[in-house]
Amino acid sequence: MAVSLAFVNLAFQFSNVKVAENPLCFGLAPTQLPFVCKERRRLSSSRTIIIPRASSAPTIEDGSPNETDAIPTPKVIIDQDSDPDATVVEVTFGDRLGALLDTMNALKNLGLNVVKANVCLDSSGKHNTFSITKASTGRKVEDPELLEAIRLTIINNLLQYHPESSSQLAMGMAFGVEPPKQVDVDIATHVKVKDDGPDRSLLLVETADRPGLLVDLVKIITDINVAVESGEFDTEGLLAKAKFHVSYKGKAISKPLQLVLANSLRYFLRRPTTEEASF
Repeated sequence: MAVSLAFVNLAFQFSNVKVAENPLCFGLAPTQLPFVCKERRRLSSSRTIIIPRASSAPTIEDGSPNETDAIPTPKVIIDQDSDPDATVVEVTFGDRLGALLDTMNALKNLGLNVVKANVCLDSSGKHNTFSITKASTGRKVEDPELLEAIRLTIINNLLQYHPESSSQLAMGMAFGVEPPKQVDVDIATHVKVKDDGPDRSLLLVETADRPGLLVDLVKIITDINVAVESGEFDTEGLLAKAKFHVSYKGKAISKPLQLVLANSLRYFLRRPTTEEASF
């Protein structure tokens, strides 16, 4: 599976594509030519982090940088559930998402291989999907700090190529042209834990996004001896939405421990400036 995918002189252009009833999907694998499929299946699963920056000037892929239409909501999804052998990342920014090659090169600079890439266009926009493995092991990414580095790298590239998205991304505060409005963390934070079979529970978290959030979530969960088995982490504009499959000693979390977990997350998420010494 650890096969590097190289795209040479290859670009995806959709400015003249009309979206029909069935969306268009284009995929590339190391041994395949582009193909078309009939429908798109949605993919479902601070620290010292070096973020490679984009290497070229901001552009909008359809060649119309002065568009006056509504700016779409940027979305970055890190999915650990769909593929047992790879981490799946999906990036969406309406129908104007560019910088595919640059994003793949930035991920390679993190010591990763992109073993498969797909570009799908449907009524909600263009979806770039990457299947990623660690170059050193050929396996999916498990380290939360590396997963956070992947997320911030993609968001950074999005801001470089599409500065108009900065007001809709929390990272726009540091890297964007137009800083976003502050989100009330108390209002934005929602935590829910429920049973998901006898051997695991499902943890749902929604809160205001910020750099290092994925690492912080995993740390808070594991600090109370709850194991994170898999999940999905979505960045949707200024909000982050996480779905984790968790367990305690190989079993679903009991009701009292569910309450402890939920309260711990609410407490720390509503205090993003909490010092390490107070843990």
